[in-house]
Amino acid sequence: MNNEYNQKKNYDIRETIRKAYSEIAKQGNSCCGSSCCGNSPSELVASNLGYNKEELTNLPDGANLGLSCGNPVVIASLKAGEVVLDLGAGGGFDVFISAQKVGPTGRVIGVDMTPDMVYKARHNAQTFKESSGLDNVEFRLGEIEHLPIADESIDVVISNCVINLSPDKTQVWREIARVLKPGGRVSISDLALLKPLPDAVRESVRALVGCIAGAVLVDETREMIRSAGLIIVDCKLQSEYIDLITTCSDPLYLEVSKHLPPGAKLSNYVTSLDILARKP
Repeated sequence: MNNEYNQKKNYDIRETIRKAYSEIAKQGNSCCGSSCCGNSPSELVASNLGYNKEELTNLPDGANLGLSCGNPVVIASLKAGEVVLDLGAGGGFDVFISAQKVGPTGRVIGVDMTPDMVYKARHNAQTFKESSGLDNVEFRLGEIEHLPIADESIDVVISNCVINLSPDKTQVWREIARVLKPGGRVSISDLALLKPLPDAVRESVRALVGCIAGAVLVDETREMIRSAGLIIVDCKLQSEYIDLITTCSDPLYLEVSKHLPPGAKLSNYVTSLDILARKP
């Protein structure tokens, strides 16, 4: 009975998120809505997270949906010729930046569970090909808990503020370990908890879609990575991103703040987490 209940709950969570991100894909920008981005323009958010002006200039219009909470491409230190997988690729933001770094001899695959996002990303890929001359990206429809990727076929897995959305994060990390080549690495920017959230925040649909309600404790994240057989190389807490949200009058933060204890900040509970790990 508990297993059936959990399956139903996980299905409901996925459908809620799929519907919300389908709307983001149609609107063309997540800012000023329920997202991880805050209420500032997507370019400003990306700049604050370390993406340089040249990288942003070369992107197709609409690829940057403001859904970042870090810069996994920089953390990954991508090399020419590598095969890269982006979990929850959205409109293709990190895929197109990665494609420029791995060059024509490399390849970047983006996976997303939302059909509207995949459609948008594939449209963006045509524009990217025309402007960059690179034909080294593809987008596949699929869930990150069940990746449409062959075993041991990927050099680097990246993801930006997506794993926190999954109702089965342990399975996501097992899938990452499965698709990585021996010696492959994973570079993730995600949201994690410094301490448990108040119940009212955890039960908020807006907070769920905005990545906060689905986040788990930092130590839980570390344990899931190790249990999947991966070795943690670096794990950095970046609270500055969370503080950025508080300065933007983001609707998500305004709602969450109502349920925090007096004098508490969101960054007392939530942090952006940069993880670099490798497969033995």
